[in-house]
Amino acid sequence: MTELTAQDGFKWVESHIAELTAISDDIWSYAELGLHEEKSARVQVDYLRKNGFQVTTGVGGMPTAFVATWGRGKPVIGFLGEYDALPGVSQKVSPVKEEVTPGGAGHGCGHNLLGVAAMGAAIALKEELSKRGLPGTVKYFGCPAEENFSGKAFMARDGLFDDLDACLTWHPGPMNIVRGGSSLAVNSMNVTFHGVTSHAAGAPHLGRSALDAVELMNVGVNYLREHVIEKARIHYVTTNGGLQPNVVPAEARVWYYVRAPKREQVEEIYERVLKCAKGAAIMTDTTYEVELLEGIYEVLPNTVLEGVLAEAMEVAGPPEFTDEDYDFAREIAKTFPPGQSEAHMKDETLPEEMKEKLAGKVLNDAVLGRPPVSPDSRGSTDVGDVSWCVPTAQFSMACTALGTPGHSWQYTAQSGMHIGHAGMIAAARTLVQAGLRLMTDPEVLAKAKTEFAKRLGGRRYVSPLAPDMKPPFHQFDK
Repeated sequence: MTELTAQDGFKWVESHIAELTAISDDIWSYAELGLHEEKSARVQVDYLRKNGFQVTTGVGGMPTAFVATWGRGKPVIGFLGEYDALPGVSQKVSPVKEEVTPGGAGHGCGHNLLGVAAMGAAIALKEELSKRGLPGTVKYFGCPAEENFSGKAFMARDGLFDDLDACLTWHPGPMNIVRGGSSLAVNSMNVTFHGVTSHAAGAPHLGRSALDAVELMNVGVNYLREHVIEKARIHYVTTNGGLQPNVVPAEARVWYYVRAPKREQVEEIYERVLKCAKGAAIMTDTTYEVELLEGIYEVLPNTVLEGVLAEAMEVAGPPEFTDEDYDFAREIAKTFPPGQSEAHMKDETLPEEMKEKLAGKVLNDAVLGRPPVSPDSRGSTDVGDVSWCVPTAQFSMACTALGTPGHSWQYTAQSGMHIGHAGMIAAARTLVQAGLRLMTDPEVLAKAKTEFAKRLGGRRYVSPLAPDMKPPFHQFDK
């Protein structure tokens, strides 16, 4: 374990808890959807500039994406931050379901906490290096739209991570644990069908239904599921099904996600899904067009950096929860279906000693560390694209009660109060400690790069996004 402790960085975090919490709560209240996080990005940009960082905004073709830089020379260590909310999970800070805005957005994945902890760590690492008189460059990346349009993929396409020696990030969750393993790669696309309107009762033979095409495509894809690899996932929602039943729809649209463990598997399944679209158009005598919304890679793990994070978490310590936090968490747990928390623990592939630390608890208030075997995630993240550009690792810090489902109103509630704040501060401490280790230990950084090169195996990152592809700002337009 490193002998250096980021004492000055820790002091900076502790002395700025009120400011960091206020920024997090501001972002929580803004609850802005992906690619539209204007206020959420601005409050971070202003704070970083106030604390001595040079900030370049509008990177990757996204007004709400930015890169903040301090220092000079090597190493160059990056921190990733997010701040987008989710639709439909608006919630007050309450253990019972109470929307702030009916049907509105909310931070049901804790990105208000994620971005502020990473930002705070970047500033704290700057303070640590300044006090020690050490060289090095610290970068904080403001990354929009992780939940839907993968802002990091556009940033990776444009080479924004290429000068880093290593990159670190974290995610709020129910446990204090270093998450290794990979994730699912994704393609997301709109398929829009065009037909001919007609009176649905008086002259149906003159119409060509775009909605029929959407439904036939979906039927085809549902039959396709039997003939793709077991770990693939395909999801869809119909975002335009016509205007009223007595008018044959001239336009209809379906939004698809295609996921698989490897990028090349996604590409193969994606082509087969598009054949279902083509077949549906032929059957309905309609035309169609495909708009790729995002394309991301699976995470490329780095066990060397995971070890650095595990050591840093031990030094930094777990979240410090209050009695009120435990009371709130117990009330939240009452809203879960019976046995949900227990089922969640059974589903976790953790060694028994880690499960013992969680037994009978509603909040994870101990550091679990790093499991000997980390399962691959069943979800997806655009951190994957960063991990193909530079050695990258991430961890989870407890910001919710055990058993809290992601993307839920219960998650939103805890992201806006002290349970989430406590995890955020512990995460900032872990990141600054890990950052100091990488800044001062060239041997461990070299090992991380060696592992990175070995995992690439001669491959290189090739963005799935065309050079002229624009982020889909219109997707949430009314």
